[in-house]
Amino acid sequence: MSEVKHLTAPLSEADIRSLNAGDIVCLSGTILTGRDAAHKRLCALLDENRELPVDLDGQIIYFVGPCPAPPGRVIGSAGPTTSGRMDAYSPRLIKECRLRGMIGKGDRNQAVKDAMQEYGAVYFAATGGAGALIAQSIVNAEVVAFDDFGPEAIYRLEVKELPLVIAIDAHGKTLY
Repeated sequence: MSEVKHLTAPLSEADIRSLNAGDIVCLSGTILTGRDAAHKRLCALLDENRELPVDLDGQIIYFVGPCPAPPGRVIGSAGPTTSGRMDAYSPRLIKECRLRGMIGKGDRNQAVKDAMQEYGAVYFAATGGAGALIAQSIVNAEVVAFDDFGPEAIYRLEVKELPLVIAIDAHGKTLY
């Protein structure tokens, strides 16, 4: 079994390039959330040469639409969604906004993999079906953009020891 790597987000390109497919990671720090509707709106803003409501430079986006928080919790179940729905938008955000990481489930298309390799980004796999367990690693959650999307708004999450696996690295290697 490989050694667990402890990372703190946001991440630099050097951080990303030090990771390899198969590495087990415990991620702490600040990350963002976003699903397909948020990605589409971010790219529409880029098309209009407008400022984005969040700075993606060095950031990690978790593909999740969390459930409402039950009493005494900061967030409800927060399991990953299928990442393929973001494939149309991810290469652009990696290239133009210097997005460094994405968290989700399932393989990514070749355009995403090529952008990750060229510009320095990684894809973290989160365990599907483990949303309640994942939520225990989230210590703070606040909506920071697109609140009209409800649970699919962009949240800023503070995570502590979020367990992930590097599924696709910045060197072109993949677990898929």
